[in-house]
Amino acid sequence: RSDAPPVIRVEASGLGNTCELTVSDNGIGMDPAHNDRVFEVFKTLHARDAFEGNGIGLSICKKVVERHGGRIGVDSVPGEGTSFHFTLPIHQLPGAQR
Repeated sequence: RSDAPPVIRVEASGLGNTCELTVSDNGIGMDPAHNDRVFEVFKTLHARDAFEGNGIGLSICKKVVERHGGRIGVDSVPGEGTSFHFTLPIHQLPGAQR
């Protein structure tokens, strides 16, 4: 992260039968050329000694979201932060009210 105090923002909205969630931070961001790579297992964008992590967290998130019928993506600006957004279908239970 940068020297600025960390800020995490979580937003959610309903889109018909889908819920969209976004988790954003004001961290170091990343080059948009790496947007797909961050979801590959054991892939990291930095040297192993530069930042903690082993490159499996986002690949697990992708697998979970996709197995539930959703999609996951990322938007990032180097030096400004990153937003991960994902959608999940809203399953209506019999007799449930929204």
